[in-house]
Amino acid sequence: MKFTKKFWIILSVALVALLIAGKFYGGKTDLPQVDVESVQLRDIVERVSASGKIQPEVEVNITAQVSGQITALPVKEGDAVHSSDLLVQINPDLYEAALNRAEAALNSARSNLASARAQANQADAQYFAATRSWERTQQLHASGVISQADYDSAEANFRTADATQKSAQESIRSAEFAISSASASVQEARDNLSRTTLTAPQSGTVTALVKEIGESVQGNGFTAGEVVMKVSDLSTMEVNVEVNESDIVRVGLGDMAEIEVDAYLNDVFTGVVTEIGNTALNAGLNGFSMDQVTNFSVKVRLLHDSYAHLLADDSTLVSPFRPGMSAKVDILTRQESNAISIPIQAVTTRENDDDEGVSILGVFLLSDGIAVWTPVTSGIQDNRNIVIHAGLDTGAVVITGPYERVSRTLEDGDAAEAAPEKQED
Repeated sequence: MKFTKKFWIILSVALVALLIAGKFYGGKTDLPQVDVESVQLRDIVERVSASGKIQPEVEVNITAQVSGQITALPVKEGDAVHSSDLLVQINPDLYEAALNRAEAALNSARSNLASARAQANQADAQYFAATRSWERTQQLHASGVISQADYDSAEANFRTADATQKSAQESIRSAEFAISSASASVQEARDNLSRTTLTAPQSGTVTALVKEIGESVQGNGFTAGEVVMKVSDLSTMEVNVEVNESDIVRVGLGDMAEIEVDAYLNDVFTGVVTEIGNTALNAGLNGFSMDQVTNFSVKVRLLHDSYAHLLADDSTLVSPFRPGMSAKVDILTRQESNAISIPIQAVTTRENDDDEGVSILGVFLLSDGIAVWTPVTSGIQDNRNIVIHAGLDTGAVVITGPYERVSRTLEDGDAAEAAPEKQED
C-alpha cells in the first residue's frame, strides 16, 4: 500500500506530540498515592471536652418562710449586698397580732398557775386538819367515846381532803403544761414575726429578682416557700458541664482545665475540677438511665489569675462573667512527654488471620513503595495525635490517608507512593 505525503506529515506530528507528552508526564506512575507522616516524639495531653454554663459557686435562694404581702424591697437586680442587709419586708401586722394573742395566753396561763398553787396551799391545810381530826376520831372510837356515825363522818372528811389535795396538785401540773404550750406559741409567733424580715445570709450580688413590692408570697416555715430573689457570690465562679459516661472515668478531682467563654473569644481561661457527680443526671429513682445518653455533672472552678486582666480596667467589677454564660471546657486528664506518637487517622484495625472475628489494632508503614501492616499498642491521645507504646520507632513513615483507603481497602503488601506535600497558600 502506497502512503501519500500528507499521511507521513500527520504521522510525524502525532509522534512528536506523543514524545512531548511522554516527556511531560515522564515522572508519573500508576501507583496509588497516599498521605504519609513520620513517627515523632511529642508531648501529648489527653483531653475530655464538654460544654456547659457558668454559674456562681455559691448561690442562695431567698425564699419566703411566711405568707404575706411584700411591703419593702430595697434592692434591685445587680445590687451588691452585705451580710445581714435588709432584702425583703413582708407585712408584719398579722404576725404582730398573733404574737400579742400568744403573749396574752401565756399571761393567762401564768395567772392560772398562781391560782392553782393558791388552791393547792388551801387544800394542803384542809388535808392537814382532816388528818389530825381523823387520828383523834380513831382514838375516841376505839375508847367508845363517840358513836359510829361520828366516826364515819370524820373518815369521809379525811378522804375528801385527801382527794382535794391530789386534785390541786394535778391542777398545778395542768397549769404548768399550759404555760409550756403558751410559751411555745409565743416563741412560734416571735419566729414568724422575725421571718417577715428577710436579710442577706452572705455578701454577694442580687442575680435574680423574682418578686416586686406589692406582690404576695407564700410560705409556711416547714417547706421551701416561693423564691423572692437570688444572692450569689460572684467572686468565685464555676462552669457546670455534662460529661459522657465513657469519659467520666478519666476525670479526677484536681484536674486542670482550659476554658473558652463565648463572650471572650480571644481568651482561654484556666480552671480546676472541684466536684464530680456520682449519679447520672438523667437516672431514674431506680438508678437506671431514662435516656440513651448518660451524662454526669462536673463542676470546674474558674481560677482568678486567668481572668484578672479583665478586671484591671474596672475595680468595681467582682467578676467579668455572668451567670448563664456559655463555655467550652477541655479537662486535661493525663499527659505524656516525649512520647512516640502518630496522627490518629493512621491507626486502624484489620482482622486477625489466626483468630477469625478478632480485630487487631495497627498502622500501615510505607517502605520502599510497599504498604506494610504493623500491629501497635496505643496509649492516650489528644485532638490530633495518639501515643504508641509498642510497635513503632521514631522516623518510620506511616500512611495517614486517604481515610477510605487506610480504614478499608489498603492491604499488607500493596504498592503505593507518597503523595506530594500540599503547598499552603
